[in-house]
Amino acid sequence: MKKLIILASFVILAFTQHSFSQAPVVPKYEYMQVTTIESLVAGGMGRSRMISTDPNGKLQELPLENFFSLGGINFSNVRNNDKVITDKINELSDQGWEVAQVSTGATDDSGKGIFITRYLMRRPKK
Repeated sequence: MKKLIILASFVILAFTQHSFSQAPVVPKYEYMQVTTIESLVAGGMGRSRMISTDPNGKLQELPLENFFSLGGINFSNVRNNDKVITDKINELSDQGWEVAQVSTGATDDSGKGIFITRYLMRRPKK
């Protein structure tokens, strides 16, 4: 009889524990994409841009410097691009966005290549 009472108590305890537990809250996010396209065209003839599209579909395009000038790779331009990209990510971070994923790619077609980086940003929906 004692074992039956203990078993019944355990079953009741397990049932009440399961009945009153809440389902885990799964956060819902909104997303936006930031894409940088950096040109490798020699002589500074390429076009480099940072393009962002907010959740409402508003497009913003910022110019970036080309990696190459007439003298070859231009480290000042690389440094300036790093600053523009970092400033944009910090601006978005101040607005509650976080970097969820980064995808990169590169292509080269006889000296006319590009580096492309996509930053998937997210923040909790309000």
